[in-house]
Amino acid sequence: MSVSPSVNPASSRAASGPSAALVVLLAAGAGLSVASLYYSQPVLGVLAADLHVSERMIGLVPMLTQLGYALGILLLAPLGDRYDRRRILLLKVAALPVALLVSGFAPSIGWLLAGSLAIGAAATLAQDIIPAAATLAPEAHRGKVVGTVMTGLLLGILLSRVVSGVVAAGYGWRAVYVAAAAAVAVIGAITWRGLPAFRPTTQLSYRALLGSMRALWRRHAELRRAAGAQALLSIGFGAFWSTLAVMLHGRFHLGSAAAGAFGLAGAAGALAAPLAGRLADRRGPGLVTQLGTALATVSFAALGLAVVLPPQLQLALLVVTAIGFDFGVQATLVAHQTIVFGIEPAARSRLNAILITGLFIGMATGAGLGSLALDRWGWAGIVALATATSAGALAVRLRRSGRVPAAIAAGRPGPR
Repeated sequence: MSVSPSVNPASSRAASGPSAALVVLLAAGAGLSVASLYYSQPVLGVLAADLHVSERMIGLVPMLTQLGYALGILLLAPLGDRYDRRRILLLKVAALPVALLVSGFAPSIGWLLAGSLAIGAAATLAQDIIPAAATLAPEAHRGKVVGTVMTGLLLGILLSRVVSGVVAAGYGWRAVYVAAAAAVAVIGAITWRGLPAFRPTTQLSYRALLGSMRALWRRHAELRRAAGAQALLSIGFGAFWSTLAVMLHGRFHLGSAAAGAFGLAGAAGALAAPLAGRLADRRGPGLVTQLGTALATVSFAALGLAVVLPPQLQLALLVVTAIGFDFGVQATLVAHQTIVFGIEPAARSRLNAILITGLFIGMATGAGLGSLALDRWGWAGIVALATATSAGALAVRLRRSGRVPAAIAAGRPGPR
């Protein structure tokens, strides 16, 4: 790598910006770390059978993974302002392979649940990489650099379920976790050699950093609105993906490879990011949130038609609706980030932490409620849950609770 580990943020903002190799490294790190959150989802049916546990119990695996991520974002993300972000990145990149190996070699459901919680907390590495990339990039090229890293993150989400399903079908579910641990360890070694140091931007104590996040939440109604709507939307999203593999295994007798293939619908999310961003620039992010939540609601409701269709058409319906709601959820997230980043530019990392915490609390809640709904009411319970929560998110976005500042509504940063 061409960047010396001793470089600080000020000197890293040369006109040329970070090297192309370093940007690719950061994109790969973001993708591999966030992928760790989703490896379990296509193999839940296999996990339940292998560990001899119920559908309700195995549903705790994705729930605890998402909950660990939410807690990690809330409790660990502020440390990037207080300490050298390179050191935090390396600590997490060392912890994540260990957590993956604990899960991969888990002899019982208890060990797997503990490993899943730890995976979620360590995978917040992705949310440290994004502000690191923004700090390293010169202002003229910041959008391009951050966009490249976000593409890596979205591809990690997209490919994680596919890779997990294929690897598990050929080598067993434990191989998925071992291979993931090895990949993260390799990225960690390269990161140690190539990533520069970062100068802390505040001397606030840890308690003061957390307190400032609480103050931001209280001060900005638009932040609360964005986080609440995204959390509601994420409940349905989490319920669907955390129970899909179990449903496919029980209803259609399909294995982990088929469940993983549904992850290709995540391509809609990667496509939604630039499209939603351009539409937010032209028409305002508020409109994008309304369109995104409406699309998700309609897509989830359309799943209810499966009861009147033959099995082959039911699978086709699952694919089409998964593309629809994934596009809606990702477009809404991009628009919410545009709104949140324009509220108070000096606190963007903490504002983003609050938004993403709400998102993953919703995902964790959806995973837990989804397993209960599937156990009690079958797939119809999942459809009802996802439709109701998405409709709630739409109602939040349609409700005129207050006037959004013109700069925020237009997608531009607010006053500093």
